[in-house]
Amino acid sequence: MAAIAAALQTSSTVSEENKLQLQEIANRGGVIARSQEDLLTSAVEKASSAVVSIVISRDVALLEVQYVNPFGDDPYFRNVGYRVPVFRQVGTRPQQVGAGTGFLIRSDGYILTNRHVVDDEQADYTALLSNGEKKTARVIYRDDTHDIAILKIDGNGYSAIPLGNSSTLKLGQTVAAIGNALGEYNNSVSVGIISGLNRTVEAKDERGRVEVLEGVIQTDAAINRGNSGGPLLDLSGNAVAVNVAVDRGGSNIAFAIPIDTVKSIIERVLP
Repeated sequence: MAAIAAALQTSSTVSEENKLQLQEIANRGGVIARSQEDLLTSAVEKASSAVVSIVISRDVALLEVQYVNPFGDDPYFRNVGYRVPVFRQVGTRPQQVGAGTGFLIRSDGYILTNRHVVDDEQADYTALLSNGEKKTARVIYRDDTHDIAILKIDGNGYSAIPLGNSSTLKLGQTVAAIGNALGEYNNSVSVGIISGLNRTVEAKDERGRVEVLEGVIQTDAAINRGNSGGPLLDLSGNAVAVNVAVDRGGSNIAFAIPIDTVKSIIERVLP
């Protein structure tokens, strides 16, 4: 009986130790998960103040309707009471025709975005800052090959997002996208992972023009219309890519331009 009792006691002790070990593993898992969440929220918080919404405006015609005799000055029909509407331009007014995203890369007002966001040379561009302030944005560079553009706003002392290193990205790595989703919801955040590296894709813009993008990063972070030009962040808050396109034929398949490609352009273009 003593032997049986000792065995039972030993079994009970082992069981308690297992419970403690399992609890410790669970606690550590919770700490790791919490730590990652803290890193993510901190990264987004730091970067959000440097993300801007880009508003695209064009002058559109102001029309006035007049009702005229369709027969003009024909004397036989001069007194006909029938009239038709004719539209006549009486001026122009600015109207928003599109929207995108960009982010400040230097404190002196340089903004990075996609070329296809600001490709209309007849349009005017406004940068809406995170604090609600509006700034006129000038396009100083467009790169058709890599779909990158650089804008400039007046002023200094802006928050800027540090540029990371895209060559060290790994499959499964957590990333976050920030942008002006659907052109309406500025600084929207979505989270995902790196799903693929060094992809080659064909992207079509809203005008139906097709461009081939090589060496891009694939992510499952939700990127919607209006997010183009926004940053793809790592957990340190560094921009590791520039969001550029989404595959609408699939679910959660989006693409971004590696920041290492962009850095070489910046070094060449900016003073």
